[in-house]
Amino acid sequence: MPGLVSVQQTPPQTPPVPVFIPGDRTRVNGGSNKSPSPSNSRARPGKKTPEKVPTTNSSLENPDLGPFLLKLARDGMASGENPSKALDYALRASIAFENCSGSGHEVELVMSLHIVASIYCSLGRFEDAVPVLERSIEVTDLENGSDLALARFSGYMQLGDTYSMLGRVDKSISCYGSGLKIQVEVLGESDPTVAETCRYLAEAHVQAMQFDEAESFCKKTLEIHRKHTAPASLEEAADRRLLALICEAKGDYESALEHLVLASMSMIANGQDNEVAAIDVSIGDVYLSLCRFEEAIFSYQKALTVFKSTRGDNHPSVASVFIHLADLYYKTGKLRESKSYCENAMRIYAKPVPGTTFEEIASGLTEISAIYEAINEPEEALKLLEKAVRLLEDTPGQQSTIAGIEAQMGVLFYMIGMYGKARNSFESAIAKLHSNGEKKSAFFGIVLNQMGLACVQLYKIDEAVRLFEEAREILEQECGSFHLNTIGVYSNLAAAYDAMGRVEDAIEILEYILKVREQKLGTANPDAEDEKMRLVELLKDTKRTRNRKGKSLENLLDSNSTRKKEGTKKWSGFGFKN
Repeated sequence: MPGLVSVQQTPPQTPPVPVFIPGDRTRVNGGSNKSPSPSNSRARPGKKTPEKVPTTNSSLENPDLGPFLLKLARDGMASGENPSKALDYALRASIAFENCSGSGHEVELVMSLHIVASIYCSLGRFEDAVPVLERSIEVTDLENGSDLALARFSGYMQLGDTYSMLGRVDKSISCYGSGLKIQVEVLGESDPTVAETCRYLAEAHVQAMQFDEAESFCKKTLEIHRKHTAPASLEEAADRRLLALICEAKGDYESALEHLVLASMSMIANGQDNEVAAIDVSIGDVYLSLCRFEEAIFSYQKALTVFKSTRGDNHPSVASVFIHLADLYYKTGKLRESKSYCENAMRIYAKPVPGTTFEEIASGLTEISAIYEAINEPEEALKLLEKAVRLLEDTPGQQSTIAGIEAQMGVLFYMIGMYGKARNSFESAIAKLHSNGEKKSAFFGIVLNQMGLACVQLYKIDEAVRLFEEAREILEQECGSFHLNTIGVYSNLAAAYDAMGRVEDAIEILEYILKVREQKLGTANPDAEDEKMRLVELLKDTKRTRNRKGKSLENLLDSNSTRKKEGTKKWSGFGFKN
């Protein structure tokens, strides 16, 4: 959803979780390869009576028990038949190795902890995996040696993956960064596996909308791959696609188009028809941003033809292209065609083909809802968003996405005058963002501001002031005092202060806003003129009467008075739309 939902996590499903194997240097690649099964070298019997495992506390101090339990845990994890049993073995193995600390079993202890964390993640228990991985990193901090260095790397990468699934992108980036430092120390800056970790960091920074940092890591990835792979390799194509996404997000559409064309050529050379079609969709998006509509339609139609022939008419990728075409036709004023493509996409999502994930459907529904909102059908948009939330609410690692959808629902409820539901939606979104550690992000500040506006409509002015003040503090930190969103919060806060009788505070804020607007926009700018008129009115009489307060509150509520235009202007300045 434009301007609302966070960049989706990459990959959308639970990421492969690295388990450290001593002496296996391939684990330095950031966890993309599966751990080798310890039982591959022997034939697997059809049925076997389970071996008895001692369970008393005294038996766990036996130095021979830990390796035995670890072997059972690894075999159980490799088979995937009984993860709960494998988890039990791994937990007891870790206890046994802890009890034998100082006896040279540090590597085995780390392995058992990684297996515990991996099983927790496979069961969706990401919060439980975090302290286990933190303990594995503590163990490797105490000792030296290449095996433990690589084990520490694996722990950081697995912890980064886990934080990513929990939506805690800042902590995920920190863990990936720590892993990269260890990897570079062990393997050097140009090792091919370093490129994979740099890509992890690039994707995490994209998710955090930190595009300059993302571009730096992605260019490093491309540089390493070009050293170690043939020209027009699949790795280079993937890097260029990510670079194109970053360039597009930064508004550098020409560079994005260049990277996409080169990526497409690489995919054609490698016979990857479906990937070429996916790149055509991205090329169409760039052409649309450049207002080259005919070329955009041609790219979308090329992709649509390939997807239908290779994946079938009801595949989610076909629905995705329909949505892109719907957006294009909306932007060119052809609303009938736009709605027709939306309906085609919804028919596919209503009867998804096997293998379609809830995340794919929810993402498509949110994109369609944005189009319905744009064509002034907020009720239909709300129905789609509510369905998207129901699809995601039981899916691990989707709390940030749900928070973004709920925030957009709050905007729609506000638009149709259902201010109580708007406040509740914003409150739910804020709670999810807070629990995911995103309470200091710019998006969090914007949602606080929107909830404050809903509270004003409900005449909860004290609560609105508290929300505006918190939003101001966050946006000053994240965006700076001169940013448009920050200035907008100042304006709302001034009106709220005025409404509750804190006239001097309101005047102080308005004087600052006017100074900034005149410096940045000029004295003739309509925004600066509006703020000047508000300030002049307040300065006429600093001892405000009850009726005067009501008039200021009426302005903040975006009423049908003569100041309605100003209220609309402020809403659009803070809205979630681009």
